[in-house]
Amino acid sequence: MRIDQKIWTPEKGWIPELSGRTDEKVQLVLFFGSTQILRNRIPCGEIKQAYPNAHFCGCSTAGEIAGTQVTDNAFVMTAISFESTRIQGAEVELSHALDSYRAGQLLAQSLETNGLRHVIVLSDGIHVNGSDLVRGLTEVLPSEVSITGGLAGDGERFEETLVCWDSHPQNKTVAAVGLYGDKLRIGYASQGGWDSFGPERLITKAKGNILYELDGKSALDLYKLYLGEQAAGLPATGLLFPLSLRAKDSQTSLVRTILSVNEEEQSMTFAGDVPEGSYARLMKANFDRLIDGAIGAATKSYDAIGSFSPELAMLISCVGRKMILKQRTEEEIEGVRDILGEKTVMTGFYSYGELSPFNQGGICALHNQTMTITVLSEK
Repeated sequence: MRIDQKIWTPEKGWIPELSGRTDEKVQLVLFFGSTQILRNRIPCGEIKQAYPNAHFCGCSTAGEIAGTQVTDNAFVMTAISFESTRIQGAEVELSHALDSYRAGQLLAQSLETNGLRHVIVLSDGIHVNGSDLVRGLTEVLPSEVSITGGLAGDGERFEETLVCWDSHPQNKTVAAVGLYGDKLRIGYASQGGWDSFGPERLITKAKGNILYELDGKSALDLYKLYLGEQAAGLPATGLLFPLSLRAKDSQTSLVRTILSVNEEEQSMTFAGDVPEGSYARLMKANFDRLIDGAIGAATKSYDAIGSFSPELAMLISCVGRKMILKQRTEEEIEGVRDILGEKTVMTGFYSYGELSPFNQGGICALHNQTMTITVLSEK
């Protein structure tokens, strides 16, 4: 596997510079950038000229990752030449007539399953129900095919997210990249690091990913009570206090964060399902545990491929973690580097949600507020 990574910024252009020569051996270019940069299409057009035979897949972000560097208004491009891995991909547009579940089904049906090992999914981050998307994907794809990815971001604005597969980046879109080949080694893991506080409450009224009531009372009013002065900044400040969800008969919990609020309906829309009858509990940040969570995800993914430095790592961390860590944000990336090693090329982004099994061999699920890591090697 040969990998070339570059960063483009409006102030400095390409670092390092594009050579001016075309590279016809590159099969896949992953790119992550701010919404504003993706809208102007300048770097997208230039990399398509540089890699004429490549497929292109990327999305807007709430922060870009290149090595141990985290940027806020840049374009990170990672061009990959596989030795034996084959690539196939597809995209679908979300609409009122095509819900998230059906979008997942159609994406999965668009991929040839013979030899399929892994699917990377990049999705709209605002108009999607991530739980339904994953359900549609997993119902169609063979059980042995692993799935990881994330929901596109838009900084802390929550206005528009963009996704691309071999086209111009556009909103309300979900893309999938299928990776094929016996020599491809894949590791993945997802881990959080938040502390629960306050009582566990029963979800008494909800529909899909929309939450109305906890313990028979307005969930939005209760949430605002906990947030205090920070309630004025919803939905962005809701990222600082996610919900931990637990089914009645389970000890395993998933984390959900807010995408939007509706004052008229007194409701909150989350990135994934918040089922009635489940139990919810507020969570708050613990700096050291967030960084430990990133290190834990790196360790699990590293162990999954045989405890050697992978050639490529895709890191998808939640924007809520970035808002909490602030100037310490790069510490979680540096913690991942310490585990994976200096030889690994790291790319990725800060997201509105992460898609991954908790551990190797598990079932994919939507997560919020986690560090999700996918590592790849041809060994």
